[in-house]
Amino acid sequence: MIGAFVKGKTTVFIDAENLFYTQRTLGWRISYESLITYFRRECGSETKCFLYTGIDDLNRGQQKFLDMLDINGYIVRTKTIKKIRTLHGYKWKSNLDIELVMEMLTLTPEYDTAILVSGDSDFAAPIQHIKELGKRIIVLSTRGHISRELLELAKYVDMKKLRNEITQDDHTYSKTANRRS
Repeated sequence: MIGAFVKGKTTVFIDAENLFYTQRTLGWRISYESLITYFRRECGSETKCFLYTGIDDLNRGQQKFLDMLDINGYIVRTKTIKKIRTLHGYKWKSNLDIELVMEMLTLTPEYDTAILVSGDSDFAAPIQHIKELGKRIIVLSTRGHISRELLELAKYVDMKKLRNEITQDDHTYSKTANRRS
């Protein structure tokens, strides 16, 4: 399906934090093994898939997740999660948007199509710039997580349409599931 919108060499950029919340909205869990297989089948076997995620060095389950990504061919970029004091306690924060954008811009000579798995409006300016360089941009997200700016700038594919291709076998996702366990 997504292959119909791809032109030439393709590189995928996945905002893991955004994808985590997208899964919760969809109500089903994405299989990262199936996701990369889908991209390579639709976009070519040489398709590079970058994934950007915050890490908690004390979370052993997360390390297993990162190892699985590596084994399956993802190029993983990480940043340690920060614990920030708020009025109501603590908030865990990691944001790799800048790292994703820098790599997306640096790699423009290496791809003809970029697929961004995120709906964050912070990506509007870099997407506009990449389009001006003659590159094709596809945004993969879902309603409720896709900004108006990205809808106007890029080809949008609703992740719901890929459910049969990228979902885990259990097809459900508990809204109270632990993050990246």
